[in-house]
Amino acid sequence: MGNDHQDPDDLRLFHTGEHACGYWPDRVARDLVLDPRDPRLARWYPMALGWGFRRSGDIVYRPHCAGCRACIAVRIPVDRFVPDRSQRRCLARNADVELRVCSTQRTDEQLVLYRRYLAARHAGGGMDGHGASEFDQFLIGSWSEGRFLELRQTAAHGPGRLLAVAVTDVIETALSAVYTFYDPDPALAARGLGTLAILQQLQWARREQRSHLYLGYWIAGHRKMDYKRRFRPLEGFDGRSWHELDAEDFA
Repeated sequence: MGNDHQDPDDLRLFHTGEHACGYWPDRVARDLVLDPRDPRLARWYPMALGWGFRRSGDIVYRPHCAGCRACIAVRIPVDRFVPDRSQRRCLARNADVELRVCSTQRTDEQLVLYRRYLAARHAGGGMDGHGASEFDQFLIGSWSEGRFLELRQTAAHGPGRLLAVAVTDVIETALSAVYTFYDPDPALAARGLGTLAILQQLQWARREQRSHLYLGYWIAGHRKMDYKRRFRPLEGFDGRSWHELDAEDFA
C-alpha cells in the first residue's frame, strides 16, 4: 500500500495496489482503506459509513478506482421505506419464518450453511474453500459491534431449520448489512431469502429507531446488484453527500 493521506484528526488512509475487480472481470480495481492498525477504528467506523465506506472483516474500505465510479454506496432511509407489492408477497410467503438476533459467535450450523452457500453461489471464485477461520476473519472481525440475524423455519419443537443468516453491524444511528448467506436449495428459491433478510433488517432498524440501513455498493446494470434498487427510496453517496436516487440513476 502507498499514498497515505492525513486529515486534521490524524486519520490515516491508504490506497491499495491494483487488484482484480470483483464485479467486472475485465477491469482492475483499487480501494481506499482506513488504517487497519488504528486503535480508534471502531470509533471512526460509524462516520466512515457516512462517507461511503464499508467493512470486510477488520478492513474499512471504499472503491477508489482510476477512471471508474461504478460502485455507489447506498442506504435506505428506514422511516420512509414502504415495501412494494413484490416485497409484501415475500413477507407473506415467509410467514412461517421466525427471527433471532444472536451474538457474533460462530456455530457449526452457521458454518455448514455458509459453506453450502459459497459452494453454490461462488464456486471457483476463491471463497468456496472458506472454513472456520475465514468465516471469523471475513464476517466477524476483532472490533466491530455486530450481530447475526438468523432466519429459521418455525418448528413445533426446538429451533427450526436455519434458512439464512444476515451479518449486521450495529451502530448508534443505523444498521449496516455486511453479508447475507442462505440455504441454496432450489426448492427454497421462491422464498426470496435475500430479499427477506433485508426486509427483516429494516423492521429491526425501525423497532430500534435507527435512521438508515446501509446496503454496501450498488452498480447500475450489474445483475448481482440489481435487487438493491428495488428498495425505495434508496439514497446514494456521490463522494460528497447523500441524495435520493431516481429513475434516471436506475436507467
